[in-house]
Amino acid sequence: MATTDDGDHAPKGAETTRPEPPPDRPAGRWRRLRSSPPHVRRVGTALGERVNAMSYLPKWVILGATIGVVAGLGAVVFYEALTFATHVFLVDLAGYHVPTPAGEGFSLGSAGYTRPWAIPLVVVLGGLLAGFLVFTWAPEAEGHGTDAAIDAVHHNPRGIRLRAVVVKIVASALTIGSGGSGGREGPTAQISAGFGSLMARLLDLSPEDGRIAVSIGIGSGIGAIFSAPLGGAVLAADVVYRDDFEYEALLPGVLASIVAYAIFGGAFGYHPLFAVPASLVFDHPLQLLWFAVLGLLAGGIGLLYSGAFYGTVRLSARLPFTHKLRPAFGALFVGLLALGVPEVLGTGYGWVQRGLDNQLAHVPLVVIILLPILRIVATSLSIGTGGSGGVFGPGMVIGAFTGYALWRVLEGVAPGFGHDPAPFVVVGMMAVFGGISRAPLAVMVMVAQMTGNVSMLAPAMVAVAIAWFMVSRADKSIYASQLKNRAATASGRLQFGLPLASSLSVSDVAAAPRVVLGDHVTIGEARGVLEAAGVPGAPVTDERGTYLGTVEIERLRLLESEGRDDTPLGPVVDATTPAVAQGETLDVGLEALVHGGGGWVPVTGGDRRVVGILAVGQVVRGYRRALVRDLDRVAQIGAGSMAVEEQVGPRSVLAGQRIRDVSWPPGCVVMTVQHDERLTFAVGDTELAVGDVVSAVAPLDGADALRRLVAGEAVDERGGVGAEQPLV
Repeated sequence: MATTDDGDHAPKGAETTRPEPPPDRPAGRWRRLRSSPPHVRRVGTALGERVNAMSYLPKWVILGATIGVVAGLGAVVFYEALTFATHVFLVDLAGYHVPTPAGEGFSLGSAGYTRPWAIPLVVVLGGLLAGFLVFTWAPEAEGHGTDAAIDAVHHNPRGIRLRAVVVKIVASALTIGSGGSGGREGPTAQISAGFGSLMARLLDLSPEDGRIAVSIGIGSGIGAIFSAPLGGAVLAADVVYRDDFEYEALLPGVLASIVAYAIFGGAFGYHPLFAVPASLVFDHPLQLLWFAVLGLLAGGIGLLYSGAFYGTVRLSARLPFTHKLRPAFGALFVGLLALGVPEVLGTGYGWVQRGLDNQLAHVPLVVIILLPILRIVATSLSIGTGGSGGVFGPGMVIGAFTGYALWRVLEGVAPGFGHDPAPFVVVGMMAVFGGISRAPLAVMVMVAQMTGNVSMLAPAMVAVAIAWFMVSRADKSIYASQLKNRAATASGRLQFGLPLASSLSVSDVAAAPRVVLGDHVTIGEARGVLEAAGVPGAPVTDERGTYLGTVEIERLRLLESEGRDDTPLGPVVDATTPAVAQGETLDVGLEALVHGGGGWVPVTGGDRRVVGILAVGQVVRGYRRALVRDLDRVAQIGAGSMAVEEQVGPRSVLAGQRIRDVSWPPGCVVMTVQHDERLTFAVGDTELAVGDVVSAVAPLDGADALRRLVAGEAVDERGGVGAEQPLV
């Protein structure tokens, strides 16, 4: 929402700054959420006041345990839905039983197809049903749900719709149950992440707490469905960044994952997904050489996986027919491929188990070598065309096939290679997906728990490190929504550039709201009030004055054009817009501004009543006051120094140079650089331009030389354009 330079709401006609959906993301992810029923809001408000007033430990014991319960129940529901869909499509319609791993019955599956003509038909039918369901009701449910949840962590923790969660469950069961290549972790992650998002809305959690709630939802859901609670807890902290760690989510994630695993295990048993030989130990140091080779191979396969998947996504977007038919189009090729290679059907976990037990010896070597690539093709066609499912599970299957293929090629030929494929299958799972997911620690721990064996962790570190290094050098990931690190988030960049924000309170800079609308006001009346006030939007409250969300004038105009001018505001409120508590520090307010669209957000009191508006203009003014205050303190560093502020002149030799490349006067310390109203701390890579204002500390006898250097012109007796103040 746009603001004027003085921090008030934008004048009439101003455009909002809420971003448009990126072209490679489904538009449905940016749809508005309706406000909850009044009785739910009242309960949420009462609970939110209590929870937000708690200290860290009791708050996250309650929130983490609650998310864990939902994650465990969600994993049970989806597992049953997938089992049912698999039986209907593949068993009843196609007459084919897929193999299952030890943790799911240890079935070898059918020896062949009894009705091979039915295989492509059932895969296409599942893709067709899933496509119509997703693109009719919740387009954001397409693809792999984990990536959508990661996107919510970074951009709007309150923004996951419950409808998308329900659609994801059904669509993923249809896609995978009919034979599509996908993982079941995506739907379970979105279930618990969606509940974390719901809690953030109902309880009015702070942006940081909302981000943690969605993160631990991702980890606990995946940890439950894979019976790997510790791996899920680490994943909650490891998967949201490519090169960083969300450490605030680790301890709450442990609690949530334990609770989720307890519930899922209570329904299906507490045992690992895969069984490995009891004799599986690392006792041949020479094998480290071959694990290094596996790491190189895994890094390349991981890059191929990511490139093929997102290449398919881009190609699918160019198909000349509706989105609803595209998953069926991809499913047709998967079904035809499965006629010759049944290993590409479904989750593939049963085939991993057979690889661990060396029960694929009858498969021709050329097929074994091609299996990782064929599984990549099948997953890209199943999920990349708009089908619904995860990419975590297929990534581990691809890794298992990679390790088994290397073992088949070198077994009996390479010295010290061993006669058991299990070590290479296990390490292959860790290396391929640990590298391309950019979450190596989490994947290693998770696979160790999935196999019930930790003896391969040490040698796996060699392969995983090499694969991770290859992928990181290429700066790729299977999760497109991952950010590089914490500093790469929009709020992180703002807080880095405005480090004093944590010393200010939101109440110090917020302004009184110009317009607050009740949810009973009609769309037509609200549009008139906003136009008369000259603001692009306003907060909305219920009859008790409790904050519900926001409305925007452009949205109201669109609804009026549809003949809904007499409709009350309640059903059209954007409940995803965060509010910030008046007692929070300004850095929390900055994060709320980013999640709310970057322009303004409501400020609420302890009872969630709207008491102010925090806009960009107020942040800038408040920060300037804090900066002046702190510079006054800096000005007292010592009697032999001087504070210098000078503008880079058009004839200055500094223009176009980086700070580290400049020969500054002895004793000079550059502190900040202001470029086009943007103030940042000076670092070595900061490039100076004409018009930049450089603030520095210099010795008394070097201040004049510094000013001449920056200005690039003679300095008159009055001090020129610079301003010098002796430090006292």
